[in-house]
Formats: sequence, C-alpha cells, structure tokens
Amino acid sequence: MKNIVNVTRRQFIKIAGMAAGATLYTWNFTKMSFAAANDYIMQRQESVYVQDTKMKFRRSQDNPSVKALYAKYLHEPNSHMAHQLLHTEYTDRSPLLMVLKAKGMKLKV
Repeated sequence: MKNIVNVTRRQFIKIAGMAAGATLYTWNFTKMSFAAANDYIMQRQESVYVQDTKMKFRRSQDNPSVKALYAKYLHEPNSHMAHQLLHTEYTDRSPLLMVLKAKGMKLKV
C-alpha cells in the first residue's frame, strides 16, 4: 500500500503537539467562558433573592391590591373573567417565519 502523504516522524510529532496545544487552549478558554457565565448567573440570582427579601409583599396573593381586584371583579382565581383579562396568547410575528409559512412550510415548535 502506498502512502498518500509523506510525513516524517518528526513532522508528525510536531503536528500532533500543535493540535494538542490548540485543543488544550480551546478547552481552557471554554472552561473560563462557562465559569464566567455561571458566575454572572449566580450573581443575578443572588441579587434577585436579596431584592425579594426586601419586598413588603413577597407573594402576589398577599398583595392587598390583588386581593381587592379579585374581590371586586375577578371573584376567584381561574375564573372566566380572570382568564379573559389576565391570560395572553403568543403569536410569533417574525418576518422569516411569515415567509416560510407563506410558502406552506409547517414548523414544529
């Protein structure tokens, strides 16, 4: 069988070393990126919890305004009026999806 590429042992070791170095550098960069993202998420989460502990009404059902709204208009949670006034429906209006839908493509989301 004939060699397609003539690579000496020294060239192979050099190429393998460069590839290993690039892989380790990329892996280290990826680890640092994930660590930075995780640190950011943890800081955001902690700040939300700190702000939550400072709130006067920590749960919406304890808020007097919400209680008055239900007493006067909505009567009870999940009533027909509450569903009509408080629940929304999402419609995706992005231009690319409109073009695809106009062409007859059905998307699974």
